[in-house]
Amino acid sequence: MRRAPSGRGSTTPGGCDDRRGGVVGGMAISRRIARPLLSSAFIATSVQVLKDPGPAADNLRAWSDRVVPAARAQGIPLPQDPAVLARAAAAVQLAAAGALALGKAPRLSAVLLTAALAPNALASSPLNPTLDSASRERNVVETAKNASLLGGLLLATVDTEGRPGIAWRARRAARDAKRQARHLTKEAKLETRLAGKSLT
Repeated sequence: MRRAPSGRGSTTPGGCDDRRGGVVGGMAISRRIARPLLSSAFIATSVQVLKDPGPAADNLRAWSDRVVPAARAQGIPLPQDPAVLARAAAAVQLAAAGALALGKAPRLSAVLLTAALAPNALASSPLNPTLDSASRERNVVETAKNASLLGGLLLATVDTEGRPGIAWRARRAARDAKRQARHLTKEAKLETRLAGKSLT
């Protein structure tokens, strides 16, 4: 009777070490905790902006004055009023944050949150030339918080939950296609040789 290999972790009924399964299970639990934590900041901010869009509209004003006319010239119907724009972004954030917290389309939700956060992050950045020195100093912490949130969102957008990503699947498909092409070429050469021998 074979004994299970010694060491940490046990074996599955098929004899495979299940330590990797423990790691995957731990990652799944981590996602269930991390996603609501990441979403909580967006939910709180979105609710606040929907109630009082004034501060967010002030941050977006300089950005919207430059971007909205250019977008409208390209046929993109963005609202001209910064308050309406702030509320629209907050509504998108709230819906996407709720979906991310529940694990519903998490990668798409993270992309939407990134798109909604980016304008406000750029507008409140100390690198924004339209801000005075006092505003830049006040926004240092806000900018650091936005950078942290963007970092978390970027990780969420590339998280495939252990499944092969699109790039991996594309490489695998290309490899399989090359292997199949080589196999067909060898078969064709063999059939050609056999046909030549049968004629002689």
